[in-house]
Amino acid sequence: MGNRLSKIYTRTGDDGSTGLGDGSRTGKDSLRVGAYGTVDEVNSAIGVVLAAPGVPADVRELLTAIQHQLFDLGGELCIPGHAAIAAADIDALERHLDRHNATLPPLKEFILPAGGEAAARCHLARTLVRRAEREAVALSRVEDVRGEAVRYLNRLSDLLFVLARVLARADGQGEVLWRHERRNAAD
Repeated sequence: MGNRLSKIYTRTGDDGSTGLGDGSRTGKDSLRVGAYGTVDEVNSAIGVVLAAPGVPADVRELLTAIQHQLFDLGGELCIPGHAAIAAADIDALERHLDRHNATLPPLKEFILPAGGEAAARCHLARTLVRRAEREAVALSRVEDVRGEAVRYLNRLSDLLFVLARVLARADGQGEVLWRHERRNAAD
């Protein structure tokens, strides 16, 4: 592949517009740009998880593969009518989800987004995926978005929740359970 980004700035977006992958232009505040921009944030957040110490090798490998798929998903959202995420990708997420979840005790309480550095970072990535999913759904209400894109994001947020639990245990911190009883500040 040649030099795709030989010049980083083009000045073409100075008017508040940006180019989509099909060559058309749209506002930087469009729903489409918001959706693929948040997918890019997710990808960066997963990179932050990977930068944390103590991420097990199998989780590291899985998250790196997901980063590549997120780049594909961003491309799908950036190019109207383009397909990059397949049902097989969603099935693979479900298999990883089931495999990792099988090693965890059942949840009887809600957990807080904590549990050590890597786990907390993973929880943050999970919440960004939920935002990306909401934005993809909002986009789908006004433009065509393939169902696979939305389902992928939905399954990814579930997987990141389970991986955050795995990372909390791997770190030795464990999960922080939500205490549902309300405490008076004077207690």
